[in-house]
Amino acid sequence: DHAVMGSVLLPGTAFVELAVRAADQVGCDLLEELTLEAPLVLPEVGGVQLQLSVGEPDGSGRRGFEVYSRFEDAAADEPWLRHASGALVEGAPAASFDLAAWPPAGASPLPVEGLYEGLVEAGLTYGPVFRGLRSAWRVGDEVYAELELPEGARSEAGAFGLHPALLDSALHAVGLGGLVEGEGARLPFSWSGVSLHAVGASVLRLRLSAAGVDAVSLAVADGAGRAVLSVDSLVLRPVSVEQIQGV
Repeated sequence: DHAVMGSVLLPGTAFVELAVRAADQVGCDLLEELTLEAPLVLPEVGGVQLQLSVGEPDGSGRRGFEVYSRFEDAAADEPWLRHASGALVEGAPAASFDLAAWPPAGASPLPVEGLYEGLVEAGLTYGPVFRGLRSAWRVGDEVYAELELPEGARSEAGAFGLHPALLDSALHAVGLGGLVEGEGARLPFSWSGVSLHAVGASVLRLRLSAAGVDAVSLAVADGAGRAVLSVDSLVLRPVSVEQIQGV
């Protein structure tokens, strides 16, 4: 359900889910940074081996991590391809927002009809699980959106901190509000200051704000407005066929 330029990719939000899970295992609660270096293209037949390694803490308690893959039938001496790296730390700040008032006061609806058809033309083809954006609004320079997993996937939400398809759907609202300049397909490149406040949501409320050049910040709540996830900065970069098929 997640194809880019004709290739099926592991979504960037899945790397976030992996990193947050690894952080929990080593007593960290903040994904300080995550940089995606190469897309993980899934083969048409067979699977991949995935490896996530977390380093020892440095003097400040910061732990580096890296994510690698190779084909599942790779020989023992086959090299691994690194897809992502970053850092995990302790000391995540408490959530400073709630989205209980919904839609927010003074909100102007944004059209979402035809969104996914337009994304196909840009090279982003999403199946049903990734088509979670239901409604969107603008308030000043901020974009608000409502998202949900389709009925058949809601039972899966409890298996994740935050279902990667649902978090990926949140990013589809970026283009609606013109929060980043330029046109064409864009994918997550680097995440900073990611905190998971609650787990297992299948319905989300979202506030998006510009956070610099090609970057947005996210405040993500559940269907009642309670904090689920916060992201200080997510940088999105254009993607080309050559970048995908060259991996």
